[in-house]
Amino acid sequence: MKKLFFAFALILFVNIGNAQVSKNAIGLRLGGGDGFGTEISFQHSLSDLNRLELDLGIHSSNEYSAWGLAGIYQWVWNIDRGFNWYAGVGGRIGSWSWDHNKYVGTDNGGIFIAAAGDVGIEYSFPIGIQLGLDARPEIGLINHGDLFRNNIAFSIRYQF
Repeated sequence: MKKLFFAFALILFVNIGNAQVSKNAIGLRLGGGDGFGTEISFQHSLSDLNRLELDLGIHSSNEYSAWGLAGIYQWVWNIDRGFNWYAGVGGRIGSWSWDHNKYVGTDNGGIFIAAAGDVGIEYSFPIGIQLGLDARPEIGLINHGDLFRNNIAFSIRYQF
């Protein structure tokens, strides 16, 4: 098992220098569960191996509405031609509001702040389309509602 782990680590570190992060990418991040559903997603390269991802999401239902802006600093590693995996840290800030007719309580809206992580895999097609799948766990810091929340999402972006 140690030999297998060592071989995997060696392959990973040999390929780190081969990762190519596109200068910019814009598209949609389609999540579910406790996340915001659909988010407008923008990625901006900071170097060949790092980038900043900003996601703006709006969610509404019969009982509440919310918006949030996530900012994630990501490290990107190449797996094979076009395939990358990435991990990152950041946070999310936003606002939420319960429908006053359906929610009875003392706190029916406000601003929230959460710390977030991100780990995922993506494939970049030669024509500039990027498909990805990631998990973004969050820990509520201020007025979040939940101490822990996880959002799994599929993304599609155009690279330019």
